[in-house]
Parts: sequence; C-alpha cells; structure tokens
Amino acid sequence: MKNLKIIFVVLTFFGTMVSANAQRKVVKVYPKHGTVVATVHKPSVVVYNKVNFHFADGVWYKARGKKYVVCAAPIGIEVRRLPRGKKVVRINGRKLYRYKGVWYKKKGRGYVVVTV
Repeated sequence: MKNLKIIFVVLTFFGTMVSANAQRKVVKVYPKHGTVVATVHKPSVVVYNKVNFHFADGVWYKARGKKYVVCAAPIGIEVRRLPRGKKVVRINGRKLYRYKGVWYKKKGRGYVVVTV
C-alpha cells in the first residue's frame, strides 16, 4: 500500500509538470488577408507604385483610414530586413528566403518579394 501511494504521488507530480509546461507554450496566429486591425506594432512604411504599405513582423498591411487591412505582399516590393525565423531555401541554385508564406530574394542590402 505504501508503494502504491509513492507511485501515485510521483505520477501526480509528473502530470503537474507536463500540464504546467503545456500552458507555457506560445502560439502565434497570423491574420488572414482582409483582416482589419486597429494598430500595428512598429511598422515599416514602404512606398510601392505610389501606395503606402506597412510591414510589421512579416505581415503586410494597407492603411484604411485610421485602421490597417492585412494584404498580400506585392511582387517586387523591397524591405531592408526580414524578421527572425525566416527560412533559407535553395531552388534551382537560387538562394531564397521564406517567411509566413512570402518568398524573398536578396537584393543589395535588402530583400525583394518574388514568386516561386
């Protein structure tokens, strides 16, 4: 009976540790195209074909009044740097970068959106 209690206490302890670790995980959910948001945290403004695009944490936005609408990255638009977490991929000998479903190619000191 004493051994059974010890086993029960040990299992309870490990169960508590596992559930505590599961609660600490952070899951980022990125907005779909067309989603309207009130604020964007530290966006970079990029002008492309006389349209202002806002780029923050790998997500592209267009201003609509005082709010922002999530949009697709325009092909050919250039940004100075990509956020951490970008993936480096070689396709047909070309070194490309992928972040949140958008493909970039290194150009000078920046990155240009390309199609693959």
